[in-house]
Amino acid sequence: MFDLEHIVSYAFQPIVNVHTKEIFSYEALFRGKHKESLLQVMSEIPVELLAEFDQFTREIAIKMAKDLSIKCHLNLNFMTPCLQHSDKFLIATENAFKKNLLAMDQLIIEVLEGDIIHDPLMLIHNINIMKAKGCKIAIDDFGAGYSGLNLLAKLQPDFIKLDRALIQNITANGPKQTIIKAVILICDELGIDIIAEGVETLQEFDWLQNKGIELFQGYLFARPSFESLPTVVWP
Repeated sequence: MFDLEHIVSYAFQPIVNVHTKEIFSYEALFRGKHKESLLQVMSEIPVELLAEFDQFTREIAIKMAKDLSIKCHLNLNFMTPCLQHSDKFLIATENAFKKNLLAMDQLIIEVLEGDIIHDPLMLIHNINIMKAKGCKIAIDDFGAGYSGLNLLAKLQPDFIKLDRALIQNITANGPKQTIIKAVILICDELGIDIIAEGVETLQEFDWLQNKGIELFQGYLFARPSFESLPTVVWP
């Protein structure tokens, strides 16, 4: 349907565990072949084909992960329609993992908090099927929208990724500190791990680490690397 190999590529950014000093996962970040953004490329795709486009590009990310010999987790973003209408895209993703000799317990499915969920029951049903196969679920950009706490109850994710907007200037912003401390308490109660994403400064890192967060993603550690795996800088 699409000649994707000539228009689609990926960059990879690590998610690190600062306690064990290990790379916990790599997030596959969509890029055009000439490093264009996702929105630039998607603007050329008919709306009715976006879900199929999303799946085909994800299969390219999976093959690239195999070619780069990624052994840890792999975070893949899913457009909500790929999760809530049927299980065909999840089956296709599972088949791509098998084809590339990757284990399903390496997969972390990222769902945007801000996406509108038209059929939450189907989404939850499909996510539970994938959990049973060993993959994990993350809510991305947590704190950027209005449905975060509701999603925690409905999806029972394995991870949330704190939005950059909550983290920025955290050391000087009392309300943000109160919100993040409350989220940490809730996640501890629910058994959800927190990933602090978009961490750029030592001050942000120190504050968040002191509150018990161990998983980090951001420029402080490594920028996304186009078609390759970047070197991690440990604070």
